[in-house]
Amino acid sequence: MDTRTEIIKLGDSLIRKKGYNAFSFADISKQLNIKNASVHYHFPAKSDLGVAVIEQQTEGLKHIIEKYKNKTPIEKLDKFLSIYTHIKSENKVCLVGSLTTDLNTLDEIIKETLKAFSSLMLDWVTDFLEEGRNNNMFQFDGLSRTKAIMVIGNMIAIIQLSRLTNDKDFKTIKDTIKQELIKK
Repeated sequence: MDTRTEIIKLGDSLIRKKGYNAFSFADISKQLNIKNASVHYHFPAKSDLGVAVIEQQTEGLKHIIEKYKNKTPIEKLDKFLSIYTHIKSENKVCLVGSLTTDLNTLDEIIKETLKAFSSLMLDWVTDFLEEGRNNNMFQFDGLSRTKAIMVIGNMIAIIQLSRLTNDKDFKTIKDTIKQELIKK
């Protein structure tokens, strides 16, 4: 793995574990055993690193969307939920959840990149929920977009709340989302 990729990976981890405002390039250089100048070479400003982290996640989500485009809405839902299961297994929080906490202090370029990533996720979930309802696989009231926001919001919240309550709560919420959607 090259230095730039290592910096992005560590930046992602620090954002999810500590929050965007709680780490510095010195933290990265120390953990990677490189000079601060090396971090600045790849990312002149911290916002450049923040954008790179979000863009990496955006590309990952685009890959998932493409890979699952011909799958059933239930398979797409399972994949969406598995993303959060993976995040939970790494004792991290959702990138959107973490950065949204710091939104008022973020540079505009990070806000714009985060909004684009969030829109991509929201559009994907909205689309497969609507597809599932149209194919009589899912049932829910209201607009698909509203339901998508509720599903995403619940997953962002439970990944954090289950740190305080119980890991079983994470599984319960995840299972309940699926059970309530699937047409009986």
